[in-house]
Amino acid sequence: MEPAVTDPQAVTRLARRLEPLHSMIYFAPEVGSELAELGITHPRAQYFAQRSAAMGAVGPGVVAATYFNFNPALIARFVPGIWSAASPADVLNARMRAVDGALRRLLGDAVSSRECERASVLARRATEACRPEDRVLYAAHADLPWPDEPHLVLWHAATLLREYRGDGHLHALLGAGLPGLEALILHVSTGRGFLPEFAQASRGWSAEQWGEASAGLRSRGLVDASGSITDEGTALRESIEAETSRLSSAPSASLGADAAELGELAGGLTRTILAAGAFPDGVFATGSERATAAR
Repeated sequence: MEPAVTDPQAVTRLARRLEPLHSMIYFAPEVGSELAELGITHPRAQYFAQRSAAMGAVGPGVVAATYFNFNPALIARFVPGIWSAASPADVLNARMRAVDGALRRLLGDAVSSRECERASVLARRATEACRPEDRVLYAAHADLPWPDEPHLVLWHAATLLREYRGDGHLHALLGAGLPGLEALILHVSTGRGFLPEFAQASRGWSAEQWGEASAGLRSRGLVDASGSITDEGTALRESIEAETSRLSSAPSASLGADAAELGELAGGLTRTILAAGAFPDGVFATGSERATAAR
């Protein structure tokens, strides 16, 4: 059972400051180059390979279940075929090499700074409070060995914390009666996350599927005719966020007062990678969570 959370917003804020330090890898050219050398060349195949490799040579059903908001038909185009090109172990090694190169490029001198080293210590300590029960993506990554260098320790810890929270978020979404596509549309309707066009295309949904799910959200009063989130939708999202933080509060609670220090350190490092262009234009809406994560 998760410990009590005195400030759920602080839990969310820490997660948002750490998350870009992990997710920059999905946009880093280094990972594309590394996986292409293994024979995995399609950008979507590269994404599915690098994120699911910790689970082993799983099939499309497992990937769809753990990713939640991707069209299963899109996943099935690439999984399990990716494993005929490269083994999960080779993919994981390639990914870590890419993480090393990307963080050295994006952080510059900060990659070997005291701040990065201290953040790595605190973030790793936070992961010690995570429990694996019913947290599939977290548990798979938690089985991987820890790297040695501080910037890689920080990335791995941010990955564990991100997947731990993500697994809990799926529980909250399902509890609120939101399947994957509806959850994705409600997220973009806020104007603070993925741009709708990018979300629909990258997750593999057709215009018809997107329209049908949008109609379902309108019928529940969660979005309006223009596709913008309503007051009811905002209230639902806030309740989901609060439940996600409750389910994912153990790492922050375990740090106590040091959680604030980790947030400050992660915020500074996130500002550095954002300034270095870690995320391309045309992906996130103005005022998105990526842009505000370091605040």
